Amino acid sequence: MEQSPSLPGGHETPHRRRFPGLANQIKHARRFVERQLGPTPQTGTATLLTSELATNAVTHSASGGPGGKFEVTVYSAAGWARIEVRDLGSPERPRPQHKDPYDITEHGRGLDLVEALAVKWGSEPRGDGLGQLVWFELTWEDDPLAP
Repeated sequence: MEQSPSLPGGHETPHRRRFPGLANQIKHARRFVERQLGPTPQTGTATLLTSELATNAVTHSASGGPGGKFEVTVYSAAGWARIEVRDLGSPERPRPQHKDPYDITEHGRGLDLVEALAVKWGSEPRGDGLGQLVWFELTWEDDPLAP
């Protein structure tokens, strides 16, 4: 069941964007997240992890098939962000591979990165039954002197 995020006080309205399920759209998903978060200490991490989840959506789900799409949602509040990537589903549930750090293969590390860098993360079937929702949350200390 799709879970509603536990939003901290002062959260903004979520921002959503749907992307065609093509590899060249992953950079647009990263830019979307970067624009929504603005300059925070975790914006780079958020864009990296978004890239990993969007790549998984395009590579390992029906989102990468003909006419496929994926959706990115950004929730944010002072010192906190949650990014969700919805895809069109696959037979396997997303899970980290826990690869050996000395393993030099190119693929299979995306969810390991999410697990290592996010404060929380998870996946669940979409509420509409049409795929998966994979999400992560990041936190940071806000600079009280920043404008």
